[in-house]
Amino acid sequence: MILTVALNAALDVTYSIDAELRPHATYRVGTVAEMPGGKALNTARILHTLRDPVLATGLLGGHTGERIAERIPAGLRHRFVRVDGESRRALVVADPADATGFWEPGPEITSEEWQRFRDRFDGLLRVARVVVLSGSLPQGLPVDAYAQLVAAARDRGVTTILDCDGEALRAALPQRPDVIKPNAHELAAAVPDADLSTVDGIRKAAETLRAAGARAVIASLGPDGLLAVLPDAAFTAAPPETVSGNPTGAGDACVAGLARGVLYDTGWPTRLTDAVALSAAAVRSPVAGRVDVTDYLTLRHHIHLKEL
Repeated sequence: MILTVALNAALDVTYSIDAELRPHATYRVGTVAEMPGGKALNTARILHTLRDPVLATGLLGGHTGERIAERIPAGLRHRFVRVDGESRRALVVADPADATGFWEPGPEITSEEWQRFRDRFDGLLRVARVVVLSGSLPQGLPVDAYAQLVAAARDRGVTTILDCDGEALRAALPQRPDVIKPNAHELAAAVPDADLSTVDGIRKAAETLRAAGARAVIASLGPDGLLAVLPDAAFTAAPPETVSGNPTGAGDACVAGLARGVLYDTGWPTRLTDAVALSAAAVRSPVAGRVDVTDYLTLRHHIHLKEL
């Protein structure tokens, strides 16, 4: 089973407009979509769409937390821990070419609430083969929160996929997460002296993170796909053409592809191909955390994979 952890889950609200978003202007919203979100829940929903065994956990609080729980798709198993603070909302304004996001900070978590979640997490590890840890940390959690969860999973022999940035990522690296997935911005922040203008520079930055503890680094490159630096190989993988749409949940779809590759023990070339195909299919979807399965299955036959 795949266990996804949303410590700062959100209620995703997507406004669709028919013109390019510009500051200080007024727009009539065409459609409004409201669904449970945050990176880990987006990943869980995609895995559920693909009918993979997945269970979502994390922290939910307040009226917004109740709305998130109510909107989790039927059949997607979840075991969230309730907290006193109010869960956040994430507003996305999607125009015909791209999307702009506004993220609320989330609740303040107490040490008692964190311990309750740790107890829940330790119990769920007994039935998990891979754990996805992704998204920001809510206020009140220690900076090494993900590091604690990576260590707990490693002690149980459970594979970890970590998708976070900043101090939380740096604190987790010594605990040797199996996979990390920084985007270009996160990679630049993690390795500030790196030259990310070339494939070789991105590869060297990824090697720096491997030397710091990560076993595999999957650097997502936006519309250009990804660059993977693995223990014994390196690859690039890219869609056949630039895909336009809403990129908000593309990284979460990429993580879903990597997680199901671990679950089904596929080789890295297949995992990377699936990750890029799911990511491209997610961009084509107007709402984060959704993919058209037919679109994904078509795209996966056209991904350009190259060993470096």
